[in-house]
Amino acid sequence: MTSPTAPASAVAGLEALLARASAERMSATVATLAGEAFAGRRVGSPGAAAARDWLAGHLTGTGARVTAEPFAVRQVSEVYRSPMVTWQRDRTTVALTFGRDVAVHLASADMPKIHAAGLAVAGYGDPAGRWLLVPAGMGLFDAYGHADGAAGLLVSRGVDADGWHFTTLAGSGPGPLPVLSVESGLHQRMTDAARRADGGGTLAASTPIRRIDVTGVNLHARYRPARPGGTDLLLTAHYDGVGDHPGLRQPAAADNASGVAVVCEAARLLAPALPDGAGLSVALLDGEETGALGSAHHAQRLVAAGQQPLVINVDGAGHLHQAAAVEAGGPAHGLLAVLDQAARHVGLPLAAGPVASDNRSYAAAGLAAVGIGAGMAGYHSPADTADRVEPETMTALARLVVATARLSSLIGDER
Repeated sequence: MTSPTAPASAVAGLEALLARASAERMSATVATLAGEAFAGRRVGSPGAAAARDWLAGHLTGTGARVTAEPFAVRQVSEVYRSPMVTWQRDRTTVALTFGRDVAVHLASADMPKIHAAGLAVAGYGDPAGRWLLVPAGMGLFDAYGHADGAAGLLVSRGVDADGWHFTTLAGSGPGPLPVLSVESGLHQRMTDAARRADGGGTLAASTPIRRIDVTGVNLHARYRPARPGGTDLLLTAHYDGVGDHPGLRQPAAADNASGVAVVCEAARLLAPALPDGAGLSVALLDGEETGALGSAHHAQRLVAAGQQPLVINVDGAGHLHQAAAVEAGGPAHGLLAVLDQAARHVGLPLAAGPVASDNRSYAAAGLAAVGIGAGMAGYHSPADTADRVEPETMTALARLVVATARLSSLIGDER
């Protein structure tokens, strides 16, 4: 599809509007949301509630009418105590570091007390009473088939460039055994030791993980309603993170305090600058890290109410490499064409790429939606800190969102 041509009126005043995007204000938002008071913002946690209250006040202060929309979230995994893990071999005991050497696997059963047992390799020898090292290429389902009477499973897992395991909340439910993820190099050393004639020594470990039912809460901020026939714009970003572990801060700065900062800044600029008849709202979404549940809930409500906004979702504005990733879904051909025009106007390269976030919920509901992302340094780990979020990247994405929204509202809804 050929990009629509913007009339001269569409770009009038756009440069002045773009120049008002404030990197300082966005950086301050990220620093606040990534702070200790909000404790990583896991859905249903006190930190998430505190962040939500702060964001509601922030949006209200920019002229929006803010409402909260609760929804149920089932079986959220929570590591409620730091696991204690040691490996004893050749009369030497090594304490393994939670978050670096080991992590509690999402599929682990809850085992709060330390259990000590020898090491063996899954599929080799008698598994009874042993911690089983799962070989590379063997999935958990197959490992369970070799684990009759085993103490637990040890799965190899890579760490990020900063040496951290990453945390996930969506995925496998609890299985029948304790399961630890072990840094891949350490896992290989333990496997080599377990295969030797004198055995691999003794692993003592706990896996304190539980599943809790909580309430997630979306924030919906309406700045101005769309008139009949006018373009209705919805800017979205998820404010939840994977949450802190006991003794382990996970600030969730790039993912996704940065996206929230970009959306809030874009809305602040656009609210007084859109033409008569154009609508504007913001949805700050909860439960993205548990399977995009907040956006699925919100999309269903929009469709049930007969609303069809154009959705622009930002998930990650931490570090712009060569281009911002863009994924379009639903009847978004026209919106994507305007996004491309806006990107050329602001000088920001775009690249088609997966943005596996809330935009997919809106697209699945039949709404025109684009997802935009730029970098996830320290993804789901203690390394996702505010100082690593680049102000220049947030500014570039805020300018892109503003230009896209402004041009969409003036060209019209061509989807």
